[in-house]
Amino acid sequence: MHVAARRGFTLLEVIVALGVLAVIGVMSFTAMSNSLQAREFLEEDQRFARNAETALNRVSRQLELAWLTEHTTAVNTFQTVFVGKDGDDLDEVWFASLGHQRRYRESREGDQTEITLWTEEDPENEGDYVLLMREAQRIDEKPDEDGVITPLAHGVRRFELRYLDPSTGEWTDDWDTTGADQPNRLPRAVTITLVLSAPDPDDPEATVPVSFVRTVRLAFAKTLNREAAAWSNAIDAEDSSSSGGAAGGLTGGRNQ
Repeated sequence: MHVAARRGFTLLEVIVALGVLAVIGVMSFTAMSNSLQAREFLEEDQRFARNAETALNRVSRQLELAWLTEHTTAVNTFQTVFVGKDGDDLDEVWFASLGHQRRYRESREGDQTEITLWTEEDPENEGDYVLLMREAQRIDEKPDEDGVITPLAHGVRRFELRYLDPSTGEWTDDWDTTGADQPNRLPRAVTITLVLSAPDPDDPEATVPVSFVRTVRLAFAKTLNREAAAWSNAIDAEDSSSSGGAAGGLTGGRNQ
């Protein structure tokens, strides 16, 4: 009886098998690495969009509830203003608002607050800026001082505000209720343009500008003069559209 000779792999066969395994391993690693990178980018992009949306929401709420007292001649009273300064791509605004939210029960504070929005150089991103908000819990005779400062957004490239004059229907780059042009009256709406540095999907070390634009209608401002405003239907389909909703409608979007 003959026993069949047992034969193993030749050296060439082993080398070929190892080569095939190596190719499969490299392909699998590459696919997994690409998937992880795509997931990290999507998470970073979502975090970026969420942070920008949060900043816009906080700015929009305070602007929507901006207000001015009518008792401007009373003695020993507080001062309410709405002053917006055009700084080219980096604007500044301070105003009184009814948007303060109490965080502690029975705290001695109401919904009145003083707000300042401005930018300063970003220490974490060279060439970019930080959007800051100052909020004072009480309104006093110094509308642009005191309060708690909170950073709203980092990597700011542009923060621009434009104001809609309800009497003329025209947009202007600045507003001052202490001056002769807009004496103690609010703009009908404010358009916010916020441009932030976002991660570049093609280069992890680079950034690209992403724009967020939103228009906020001020709840306590005078209604728009329809005879002077050619586009009044865009903002003030006023009391036909807002009868079932809030007085300060918002529109917004993201552009890259």
